[in-house]
Amino acid sequence: MRRAEIDSQNRYLLKRQRDYRLAADIIARAWMTFPEVQAVAVIGSVAKPLWKEVPRFREFRRRGIEVWHECSDLDMALWIDSQERLGELRKVCSRALREAFEAGAGMSVPDNEVDVFLFEPRSNRYLGRLCKFNQCPKGKFDCLTPGCGAIHFNKVVPGFAPRADLLAPAEYAMLYERGVGLLRSALDLPTVEGD
Repeated sequence: MRRAEIDSQNRYLLKRQRDYRLAADIIARAWMTFPEVQAVAVIGSVAKPLWKEVPRFREFRRRGIEVWHECSDLDMALWIDSQERLGELRKVCSRALREAFEAGAGMSVPDNEVDVFLFEPRSNRYLGRLCKFNQCPKGKFDCLTPGCGAIHFNKVVPGFAPRADLLAPAEYAMLYERGVGLLRSALDLPTVEGD
């Protein structure tokens, strides 16, 4: 495998992280208009400096070639003190991403690549996930999970329990807090290990 191919893959993976971070900023700005939104953070691998690893891609894996970690979706934490307008929060997220793309923001992140974890303010108690479907219930297999849709657009993931470190990135990747405003841009977070 040529060095140019490895470099090209690394550039693609860095751009993917950047696109997700730009999307996180766009979503945070859209959600801060909701009074029930108390805080927004980017979490998961998008919040962390990327590290080198042998990826899932066969041509790299077979040869043991390391490239930057692949961010496969955008994980966000949303602290809310009311779940009455989860459907509106979902719509605003989708609309903000679409409008940013159409305005030439330089990224294309579809709303189905955004995974939103809901939390209770102050206690950090996990409440569920923001559903991606356009109606609740949608009649899909996911909707059959016990408790799913008991609160409209609050998705229950069977067997999911948040890891103790799920919110660890929020300590340095909090984008917005009610009463303070925007704290930082996700684009300002360190990109790779050693930044």
